[in-house]
Amino acid sequence: MTRKKVKLAYITNDSTRKATFKKRKKGLMKKVSELSILCGIDACAILYSPYDSQPEVWPSPLGVQRVVAHFKKMPEMEQSKKMVNQETFLRQRVAKGNEQFKKQRKDNREKEITQVMFQSLTGKGLETLNIVDFFDLGWMIDQNLKEIKQRIESLNKEAQSLATAATAAAAAGQLIIKNGGKVPGEKPAFDTMDAIQGQQWFVDLVNPNEQMGFAGDDMMLPFGDANQNAIWPNGFFP
Repeated sequence: MTRKKVKLAYITNDSTRKATFKKRKKGLMKKVSELSILCGIDACAILYSPYDSQPEVWPSPLGVQRVVAHFKKMPEMEQSKKMVNQETFLRQRVAKGNEQFKKQRKDNREKEITQVMFQSLTGKGLETLNIVDFFDLGWMIDQNLKEIKQRIESLNKEAQSLATAATAAAAAGQLIIKNGGKVPGEKPAFDTMDAIQGQQWFVDLVNPNEQMGFAGDDMMLPFGDANQNAIWPNGFFP
């Protein structure tokens, strides 16, 4: 069950006012104590009332004197920087309420004019509008046109970026095709194999005995030719 909202006004009934004071005083002291413990701050409370001969203080008279002495040591500008009385507090609340009211009224007006704009698109007449409504409707249309224009520009930029990326990818693909499937800057594997084979051929030429091999008087000539009279049996050599 929700708690009933209390009307902030002076309680005219004496017994009700006294009971409310005792109840609220206890809650206030508890809140000050919790604030001091949870946040680690110096705080004190002094309450005067017609129901008690002595003021009630928290946490103690010495604690109150210490906090008040620390407050008095501050510069006067710092002391009154966030200090408010009942009148100032109420003025701040009224100003804040007015700002919230203006904001809400503006939001409601925008929703109302937006609804009129969409209804006019469906063929509903505008005969019931006055000059202020027409001005507001024109402003709302201009705002929507600006948003549409910004969205179109954003989509065009995205399309241009995609087209540039696609063009670059196509150019890279054509370059790879022209290079016979080689990626620019990448050394093909078969080039490395040709170099290794060339080095091995040179080693074989310098050291023919290791590759030809001797077994008694039989000698195996290179290039697989059994003709003993041909020194260079390979067709590449004269």
